[in-house]
Amino acid sequence: MFVPCDRGGGSASSDFKGSTLLVPAVSVGNVGQLAADLVISTFDMTKVGYFYTDCLVPMVGNNPYATAEENAMELSINAEVYSLPSKKLVVLQIRSPFIKNKYRPFCQTLLSWVKSSKCARVVLLSSSHAYQRDDEQLLGTPLRYLLTPDLEKAVGGLMQELNWKEMEKVAAYPGINDTEKVLHIPGGGITKLLFTESCSKGIQMAVLLKFCSEGDNIPDAFALVNYLNEWLQLIKSEVNTSSQWKIPSSWRLLFGNGLPPALF
Repeated sequence: MFVPCDRGGGSASSDFKGSTLLVPAVSVGNVGQLAADLVISTFDMTKVGYFYTDCLVPMVGNNPYATAEENAMELSINAEVYSLPSKKLVVLQIRSPFIKNKYRPFCQTLLSWVKSSKCARVVLLSSSHAYQRDDEQLLGTPLRYLLTPDLEKAVGGLMQELNWKEMEKVAAYPGINDTEKVLHIPGGGITKLLFTESCSKGIQMAVLLKFCSEGDNIPDAFALVNYLNEWLQLIKSEVNTSSQWKIPSSWRLLFGNGLPPALF
C-alpha cells in the first residue's frame, strides 16, 4: 500500500483526489515503464511515496532521474509514486517483475488504493507481442486502447474523434469456432486482469498499448507516450515529437554501459 515520504512535503503531497494515475504494466519490452520514465523525467515530478507490496521482486538502485552528482546517490526501490499537482497527475512507477502467482493480489491492492485515494481515473500503459497479432490487428496503427464501461461514458466520444482503434477481440478457438471472441493480450502482464477487475469494480480505467517486439524499445516508448499525450495533452503541441520529452539519465545504462561511480 502507499507509504508517503518526507520529500514530497508531507500529507499534502499525497492528496490525489481527482487525479489521473498512470501505471505501467510490466509487459513485453518494458514499454509502459519506459513511457512512464519519460513523463516523470520531462515534468521533473516529485517523489511523494512508495507502494509497499510483497508482489514484486525486491530491488534497490540509484536515482534513475538524477540531474547532478548530489542527487545521483539517492536510492530508488521497486515501486514508487510521483506527483505533479499542477496537472492533477500521479505516476506509480514499477521497476521489477512480479513474483509468481502474485498478479491477482497486486491488482486487488492497487485497485483498493485507487478507491481510497479517490483518483479520478487510471491509465495503464502496456504492450503486447507484435508476432501474435491476428490478421485484423496487422492493419493500420500498432497502437490500441481499451476503456472500462464507466470511463467509456466520459471519454468514448473523444476517442472516436481522435480516430483511435480499440483493441480487437480475437477468436477463442481459431479455426474451430470463430464467432466466440475474447480479449487476448499476449505479453501484456497484468493488463487483462487489471482491466477486467476494473470493469467489475466500476473503476474508470483506460489501457493504452503498443504491439512490439523485444529489443531496443525506446522508439516504442516514445510512440506510446505521444499516444497518451494526444488524449491528455500533458504537453501542448500541435505535432507530437520525440524531442518534446526529456530522456532520464538512467537510460544511458540501458544497453550495458559502465556502472555509475556513485554506486561504489
